[in-house]
Amino acid sequence: MPSTITITFPDGSSRDHPCGVTARELAAGISPSLAKKAISAHVNGVHWDLGWPIEGDAGITINTMADEHAALELIRHDLAHVMARAVQELWPETRVTIGPVIENGWYYDFDRAESFTPDDLAIIEKRMRKIINAADPVRSEIWSRGKAIAFYRERGENYKVELVEAIPDGEAIRMYWHGRWQDLCRGPHLQNTGQLPGDSFRLQSIAGAFWRGDPDRPMLQRIYGIGFRRRNDLKQHLKMLEEAQKRDHRRLGKSMDLFHFQEEAPGMPFWHPDGWTIYSELRSYMARKQKANGYREVNTPLVVDRTLWEQSGHWDKFHEHMYLVNVDEKISSEGRISALKPMNCPCHVQIFNARQTSYRELPMRIAEFGSCTRYEPSGALHGLLRVRGFVQDDAHIFCEESQIEAETARFIALLSEVYADLGFTSFKVKFSDRPDIRAGDDTVWDKAEEALEAATNAAGCSYELNPGEGAFYGPKLEFVLTDAIGRDWQCGTLQVDFVMPARLGALYVGQDGVRHHPVILHRAILGSFERFIGILIENYSGSLPLWLAPKQAVVATIVSTADTYAETVLARLRDAGIRAEGDMRNEKINYKVRMHSLAKVPYILAVGEKEVENGTVSLRTLGSKTIDVLPVDAAVSRLAARARPPDTA
Repeated sequence: MPSTITITFPDGSSRDHPCGVTARELAAGISPSLAKKAISAHVNGVHWDLGWPIEGDAGITINTMADEHAALELIRHDLAHVMARAVQELWPETRVTIGPVIENGWYYDFDRAESFTPDDLAIIEKRMRKIINAADPVRSEIWSRGKAIAFYRERGENYKVELVEAIPDGEAIRMYWHGRWQDLCRGPHLQNTGQLPGDSFRLQSIAGAFWRGDPDRPMLQRIYGIGFRRRNDLKQHLKMLEEAQKRDHRRLGKSMDLFHFQEEAPGMPFWHPDGWTIYSELRSYMARKQKANGYREVNTPLVVDRTLWEQSGHWDKFHEHMYLVNVDEKISSEGRISALKPMNCPCHVQIFNARQTSYRELPMRIAEFGSCTRYEPSGALHGLLRVRGFVQDDAHIFCEESQIEAETARFIALLSEVYADLGFTSFKVKFSDRPDIRAGDDTVWDKAEEALEAATNAAGCSYELNPGEGAFYGPKLEFVLTDAIGRDWQCGTLQVDFVMPARLGALYVGQDGVRHHPVILHRAILGSFERFIGILIENYSGSLPLWLAPKQAVVATIVSTADTYAETVLARLRDAGIRAEGDMRNEKINYKVRMHSLAKVPYILAVGEKEVENGTVSLRTLGSKTIDVLPVDAAVSRLAARARPPDTA
């Protein structure tokens, strides 16, 4: 190990320091104020604790609370530790397990005989603020495996013993202290608990969680929290959560009578007539858009033998999430296993392989609204947003390598049109490169990543890197929508695949008369209909665009003597292709308007004696206090024009 190392700072200047110098010492050497404000560092791009020694030449950046990404990671990580310390100070018999950072916050799992209550959260928060105000120092040490195991066994922390035993040989076992309280952790952490903002966090909820996600292991209690740099950030997030709760598609799905779930088919929606209308309209729209863009629709089997999934590589990657099926009475002796398909791509390759294909037929675009099933853990299910049975707007483009660029640009243009039609005028793009576990050698991955990057740049599409998140067979673009209240949803995808065509023997005859493997572009725009409909419901708070609304209009009578006239108006609307219903119940018009408004019906046409006499309707628009009195023909024409799907208007 060298006695001195060279440290390079963000301004490009370099200075020699003793080997083992810490970022804290470097910050102090720059200025006392920076040493006080510093929270962590980045050393050669790695997030680094201020107290860790630097033992080789390095580029360094000192982070403060002004560095949002680093600050939020540390705030949430340290708050998880402070919460666990607070719990053990309040209830010393509690055993701690793990407490990772998650989106917007953290959670920590506890083993405690008595159940936590919502009232306990306020008590824990109060103790956390006391710990923060104490500004206890944070420090870390590297221990041997034996010393760490003995330490935890002596204290009865058996979960920590198991975690230490699972750490691979050669990996550092780092122990952290926040004041007198200790935890096993990779770090980094803040300099002291006083660097935490005491007014910008909130404990949110309590849930059950099995240890290591195994239902055969102990049930633990999980406490969730959220944390931010500033109090105003917390207030804005809480306001967003309140708005999200109002928009929750599960609540709106029930009040609008769209769908339901039940225990006999967990994670698989039962679509009601109005919900299925939304589904069918969206499907028809997508079918028209794809057909206009050169896709030919196919349909493939739901149940496919295991051998195909093994050939494609999905069996090794996904078989734990597949529903297995016995389709042969001799299965026990022959050992044959089939599975409900979790994705469509191997089946689409079979269609491509069914006949000889020439380069003149490429690109070949095959689309399927394919029913798929994947076993998701029950704890992960979330209404329409996380299901076990779903339909993808799935398509595969078989093309030559030279066609990747044009097909990528064509797909992004189509995706942009669809999103704009559905009310999403902008989206973000993430470039996901090779994962650790993947099929194909590095040469193939180099070619695939270079081709996708070049195609994305040629399409004029900016992107952010999403390292290691590619599919197991190829890199991908992920298209992320932002909804009306600022939440991001990853929906569309485009994946470049040089691997599966070779694995499944896909070949075409090239211009040279020789057979070649095509490239497959796996692509989806909505992702799954179920999830996208859930997103649409929440984005529009149930008030869907008129062309998607299951009930586009209701004709409501003010008096019973207008019933016959209402039936005539209703027939006129239906003849014009408008999804309309009549409400001739013996109820006051204000009650009817309120009920149909809660059900998010876009238009209510009220008719009474005056309307009958004048041949008019009183047109009420959802969300507006204005009432337009119009002749029937004018009202029908207005609604018919507004109700046309965007690709037919």
